[in-house]
Amino acid sequence: MTSSAETPEPRRRLSRQDRRRQLVDVAWSIIRAEGTEALTLPRLAEQAGVAKPVVYDHFATRPALLAALYQEFDTHQTALMDAAFQASEPTLPSRAMVIAASYVDCVLEQGREIPGVISALAGSPELAKVKRDYEAVFMEKCRTLLAPFAPAGTVAASGLLAMLGAAEALSFAAASGDITPDEAKDELFQTILAIVARNAR
Repeated sequence: MTSSAETPEPRRRLSRQDRRRQLVDVAWSIIRAEGTEALTLPRLAEQAGVAKPVVYDHFATRPALLAALYQEFDTHQTALMDAAFQASEPTLPSRAMVIAASYVDCVLEQGREIPGVISALAGSPELAKVKRDYEAVFMEKCRTLLAPFAPAGTVAASGLLAMLGAAEALSFAAASGDITPDEAKDELFQTILAIVARNAR
């Protein structure tokens, strides 16, 4: 008679949603350990312990996988900002800090992986468009948050682009340890206030 200790556990078949979640988690771990360049679909299949067709069924190409990772980052960032916005006071300093803190915190939560993903997104026209589309949504959200405090009733696109550039640079510097998270948030906060003030004139 075979004891229960000798009976192998049957492998649980993951649902499609759970399998995708597993693959995304493994993809992040590969980037964390080896860098973005190491992330290929065959490598992902190997690390996830699945056949290559399973990976290709979820992500037809490497750009599609990178786009999915960036989408996850963007969705999390949006959720952080929305929650902070709901809890904030209707003042310019409060709204500026919501934007600054949520952007920096989201990059820091993702660690050093997201700068590599963003760099990879800029490496091809297809992926660059994905990044621009998500950035446009983010900037429009910021415009909505800040517009009530600008006498003109809006914030110029040039100012929003400057804010986005500062947010990326400061967040990445904090993630790499070049500056502290508080320094990144404070500098971005001051930058946002200055941008709105320029629109006030």
